[in-house]
Amino acid sequence: MRILAIETSCDETAVSLLECSGGFSNPIFSVLGTGLFSQAHLHEKYGGVFPALAKREHQKNLVPLLKVALKDTALLEAKPPRLGGLASKDLDSILEQEPELKRQLVEYFSENSNIPNIDAVAVTQGPGLEPALWVGLNFAKTLSFVWQKPLIPVNHMEGHVFSVLTNGKEISNDKSQISNKESVTIEFPALALLVSGGHTELQLVRDWLSYERLGETRDDAIGEAFDKVARLLGLPYPGGPEISKLASIARAENSNTYTITLPRPMIKSNDYDFSYAGLKTAVLYAIKEHGDMDDTYKKEMARAFEDAAIDVVCAKSEKALAEYLPKTFITGGGVIGNTYLRERLTTLIQTKFPETKILFPTRELSTDNAVMIGMAGYLRYEKTPHTYGVYNQSQTLAASGTLRL
Repeated sequence: MRILAIETSCDETAVSLLECSGGFSNPIFSVLGTGLFSQAHLHEKYGGVFPALAKREHQKNLVPLLKVALKDTALLEAKPPRLGGLASKDLDSILEQEPELKRQLVEYFSENSNIPNIDAVAVTQGPGLEPALWVGLNFAKTLSFVWQKPLIPVNHMEGHVFSVLTNGKEISNDKSQISNKESVTIEFPALALLVSGGHTELQLVRDWLSYERLGETRDDAIGEAFDKVARLLGLPYPGGPEISKLASIARAENSNTYTITLPRPMIKSNDYDFSYAGLKTAVLYAIKEHGDMDDTYKKEMARAFEDAAIDVVCAKSEKALAEYLPKTFITGGGVIGNTYLRERLTTLIQTKFPETKILFPTRELSTDNAVMIGMAGYLRYEKTPHTYGVYNQSQTLAASGTLRL
C-alpha cells in the first residue's frame, strides 16, 4: 500500500508518503517523501504551545508540505483527472473553519488535477490540541473526498508505539527516504512506555493493536514537567533538551557545589501511575529558597530534576517488566529522545531482563511526525480494511483531544 499520512496534533505540521508491505508478520516501510515544519520557535515567547497560533500555522503549511511529500515521486501523473465536477459547496462544508486551508487547496486542485497513485489517507484524530487536530483532520477529509481514497483515522499514541518499526534507520539528510528493509519483529506480550509532553503511560500490548493501560500520569506528563522546570531555570523553549544538556554537563564535571534533594513522587506506590506536578513544585520552592541562580546552580538543579524524573520512569518500568515479563519493551514519545533515559533503560534491560528485547525509535521519529501515523494507519487497515472508506459528509468523524488507546 501507498499511504499519505498527516500529523497536526500539536506544534509540528507533517505530511509523509509511505510504501507499506508485509502485514503483521513482516511489516516493512519505505518513506517515499516527507515534509515537516516545526513551530517551536514561534511558540517560544509563550513558553509553551499557543493553540490558536498552532491552528493558524497548520493551515498555512499543510499544502506546501503536501507538495514536498509528493515531489519527485512521479505519482501526480499516475491517473487521469476527475476533478471537473468538484463543487465549491463541498469544500465549504468540510473546510468551514479552515478558510486559509480552503484557499490553498482550491488553488492546489486547480493546478494539480491528477490524482496521486495512493491507496489511502491516514491522519491523526487524537489525542492532542483539538484546534490543531481539526485542521489536519479536515485536510485529510478533503483529500479523501476529492481523490476518492479511503480515510484512516489514527490514534497519535499508537503512532508512537509503532515508531520503533523503522529498525533504527535514520532519515537521510534530505529527509526524503527512510527504509527498514530488514523487518523489525515485535514479540508479544510487549510492554510499551510512552513518554512525551502530554503523556506518561505504560501499556501492556498483548497482541497487534490490543492494549491494556497499566498506568498513566495523574497530573503533569514528564515532558511537560521538563518544560516547566526549564522555564523556572530561565531556559528557552522547548525546555527538555536544554535541561538534558545542562544535566549532562553537571554529570561530566561531577559537580556538587550545592546540595539539592528532590522527591521521587509515587516511586514506591503499589501501582503503575505517575505524578510530576509535585516534583515541579519542589523545584520551584528550592529555587525560591536559594535566590539568585548562577550557572553552576542551574546545571546541578537540571541534573537533580532529570535524575528524579527518570528514576521514577525506570522504577515503574522495572516493576511492570518484573510482573508481566514481556518479550519486547517498546519505547516511544518525544522524551524517549533523551540520551540519559535511553542509557538508563538499556542498562535496566541488559542487567535485569536480558531475555526482553528493547526497541527505540530514531530520535527523528521520537518527536511528532507523519511517518509513524502512516505506519499505524497501514496496520489498522490491514486488520479491518472494510472499516475504512472514502469520506462522505454524512459521516461523523471528529477530532478528540483526549482519545485513548
